[in-house]
Amino acid sequence: MKKLLSILSLLIVSAIVLSACGNKDESKGNQSSKKEDELYNKVKKEGILKIGTEGTYAPFTFHDKSGNLTGFDVEIAEEVAKRLGVKPKFMETQWDGMFAGLDAKRFDMVANEVTIDKDREKKYDFSDPYIQSGRVLIVNKENKDIKKFEDLKGKKSAETLGSDHFKIAKSYGSDVQSVEGFAQAAELVNQKRVAAAVNDKISFLEYTKKHPNASLKVVAEADNPAKMGLQFRKGNDKLVEEVNKALKDMHKDGTYKKISNKWFGEDVSPK
Repeated sequence: MKKLLSILSLLIVSAIVLSACGNKDESKGNQSSKKEDELYNKVKKEGILKIGTEGTYAPFTFHDKSGNLTGFDVEIAEEVAKRLGVKPKFMETQWDGMFAGLDAKRFDMVANEVTIDKDREKKYDFSDPYIQSGRVLIVNKENKDIKKFEDLKGKKSAETLGSDHFKIAKSYGSDVQSVEGFAQAAELVNQKRVAAAVNDKISFLEYTKKHPNASLKVVAEADNPAKMGLQFRKGNDKLVEEVNKALKDMHKDGTYKKISNKWFGEDVSPK
């Protein structure tokens, strides 16, 4: 009898422990879920989505002749905010300060042609890719020395500090000069003050369309086109999920294509 009572007592204690563990795990799960929803709920409550961007990178994010912030990335971000039911608040900063601003929670999201790569994915979350474009090597039309990326070794190039283009030029041994944006880089190449610049193919086409007399040409294009996404701090899954839903809906109803055609004359969706 004593042995039976002992076994029953042990079973009761075990059941209590397991129940407590279950409640603890469930509580943890609820806390985790709540944390993932925290930023999204804050954005919805305040009615504002804070967006980090450069404002100096045409045709993606720049100021028009009237001084208004505009561009492909700006319109995509505005449409995303609209579909979330909030207002976009753009906060401009230089490229090398954007990631620090996101880390410091100055922004909820970055919209600035940020390439999705393995290193960044270790620290940040990204939306589904919303644009794809090639990386090109740009030189002065009179330059006959540079024909491929490997020819950058020992040559001066102009790149935005910390950008993907900066890293590419450095990887080929270029003596990189830091600039504030592609317009400045293009001008330095045009004036032969630097030998080259690595940049986005779409940006180059846009620049030469606006500056038809610029003495610039593309001599090489990287094999793998870059895919860009809207960027977030880790742990904000609900916001990323809702942004992805907005992007998908934009594709379905033709809004994305309309914005893309406006800026590029074609659909620049990732293939």
